[in-house]
Amino acid sequence: MQIAILAYHRMTALDAVGPYEVLSRLPNTMVHFVAEEPGPILTDTHGFHSRFALVADARLEDVPSPDIIVIPGGSTGTMEAMQSARTIGWLRAAHPTAQWTTSVCTGAFILGAAGLLQGLQATTHWASKDYLAQVGATYVAERFVRQGTIITAAGVSAGIDMALYIAEQVGGAELAQALQLAIEYDPQPPYATGALAQCAPTVIARALQAIRSAGGMDGAGEPA
Repeated sequence: MQIAILAYHRMTALDAVGPYEVLSRLPNTMVHFVAEEPGPILTDTHGFHSRFALVADARLEDVPSPDIIVIPGGSTGTMEAMQSARTIGWLRAAHPTAQWTTSVCTGAFILGAAGLLQGLQATTHWASKDYLAQVGATYVAERFVRQGTIITAAGVSAGIDMALYIAEQVGGAELAQALQLAIEYDPQPPYATGALAQCAPTVIARALQAIRSAGGMDGAGEPA
């Protein structure tokens, strides 16, 4: 089974690495980080001294028919990927034969730019939820939303939940449970502020400020 995780500059690292940690452990699986050109991919930055690079090992065209597609989100990089004819063309061509086409966070807008979310329910990062209508989708406040073979996950960490769901679909509940144990995914955060409905207005305002300072979609304008 081939898994293609899209890599592009200014993507969010955990959007890709979270699902990778689960999906790479599926039996008989090969994972590729695919990009327009192979090599180092600088993820989104949070200040001048916070840069992290992933390495794309294949061109988009090298993996034309993956079984699972993962589209991560990011800051301004998401909007650039939405406008790339090469990236969107690859996604449109690969989706019909994929078992699962998925996104994490604002990666949903890349699916939308390819026309894959028209008329569907979907989720994304809460700060960008109001933009989903622009790509023909209806926002649902869930960790992940399945619509046929398309699954959209909410912000960043929700990609792990989505990947565990795919593991169950591929190999059964016991495999998914074993993989969850293997990565010791047992969230017990120190604060109950991981969802919008749980937070005070002051916390929401401060979160938005952090997103804008990092160049996130909410602070960078509407997706093109």
